[in-house]
Amino acid sequence: MVSSCVLLLIVVAVPGLAQPAPDSGWIDLTAGGLEEGWTQLGGAAEYTLEHGVVVGTAVIETPNSFLATEKEYGDFALQLEFKIDEGLNAGVQIRSHSDPAYRNGIVHGYQVEIDPSERAWSAGVYDEARRGWLYPLAANPAASRAFRQGGWNHLYIEAIGPEIRTWLNNVPATFLIDEMTPSGFIALQVHSVGPEHGGLQVRYRNVWLRTEGLTPSGRSFSYIVDTRPNRLSEAEAALGWEFLFDGESVEAWRGAHREDFPEAGWAVRDGELTVLASEPGAERGGGIVTREAFSAFELQLEFRMTEGANSGIKYLVTEAYDSAPGTAVAFEYQILDDLRHPDAQAGLNGNRTLASLYDLLPATKIGRFVKGPGRFNHARIVVHADGRVEHWLNHVPVLEFDRNSAELAEAIGESKFAGREGFGLWPEGRILLQDHGDEVAFRSIKVRRLDEAE
Repeated sequence: MVSSCVLLLIVVAVPGLAQPAPDSGWIDLTAGGLEEGWTQLGGAAEYTLEHGVVVGTAVIETPNSFLATEKEYGDFALQLEFKIDEGLNAGVQIRSHSDPAYRNGIVHGYQVEIDPSERAWSAGVYDEARRGWLYPLAANPAASRAFRQGGWNHLYIEAIGPEIRTWLNNVPATFLIDEMTPSGFIALQVHSVGPEHGGLQVRYRNVWLRTEGLTPSGRSFSYIVDTRPNRLSEAEAALGWEFLFDGESVEAWRGAHREDFPEAGWAVRDGELTVLASEPGAERGGGIVTREAFSAFELQLEFRMTEGANSGIKYLVTEAYDSAPGTAVAFEYQILDDLRHPDAQAGLNGNRTLASLYDLLPATKIGRFVKGPGRFNHARIVVHADGRVEHWLNHVPVLEFDRNSAELAEAIGESKFAGREGFGLWPEGRILLQDHGDEVAFRSIKVRRLDEAE
């Protein structure tokens, strides 16, 4: 009895442990074969059970295929091993559904990715047939490197309340907090393929599930995605995150070049801090800046543009540096409707487009990670103590530069900031949300200070 209790503690603390003891609370989901407790949904990929291994074979001219559990699960821990042929894509669906009322029954829900491509996003979380990528593994390169091409990989998944955590070969991969779907079936996916990839296979073995006695594993994750508006999880707080705007209070902000918050031009409504549209030439509320200054820091927020909107997030702002009332001259993470605003075609090489370092360096974006007007995008800015700066859009890096580099100095010399001595080299500054006369909403504004030695 003592030995089985010890094993249980090890399983919880070390997600990489396979082959749990029969009395440890783990259930082998394939013990009864594929005819008992499983059903196939979606496409016509072939599923067989060979010596305890579920083999999924890709079939051309058929959509994504899913071998799904007949039962639904809410909170659980799931572990399995997988091996996948290069050129194929697959995944493990959790808390998923197939409802005739939703897109003719298409399988939708959280998918823990299996990705043998060069991108290597295995154990990231994709929202199948719904919102797309929720946690791209670009945010966790250590987990990307854990994937074993051509070999067996161990995947461990915890879904407890709104928190979903994954590990790949015992390396922490994803920490997602999302409340959209609290329960659903588990499914083993074979992705649709073109003619050149018919016959490729993915294999799953040791598919074990636990639903009782669950406690979150005590492993830290360096990057947490919390999709809940204006919420700060305990895990984020432990990493040093704090609110600049929590959906209600603007105490952390004041107007640029003034002591108080603007009485007009900005509104707090429905949990959003919104800069209001104004007519050309009309008096505006002006930009707002943080009351505190920051040196090395990480900023995250969500923004929603209206059609044709122009705004920005300025950082390392020094108000004493030759700037007009209501604004400031500083580095700017551009917010722009690239398809409708003429500024997208101005500047050099796209350096005035969305997420670029305005008028200096262009962001490199992938279309599927850009959400247009009316939808919230996630912005992340990381300013390191050594001069490196990162721009991220929807959890994918789009620009990195060094404040001390010759490349940036050359870009400044060719920009509207040419001749401004010391531009961008200040050791610290404030964060500014720009009023450019167009309506843009902000929410979930969080910041954390970075160790000067990081």
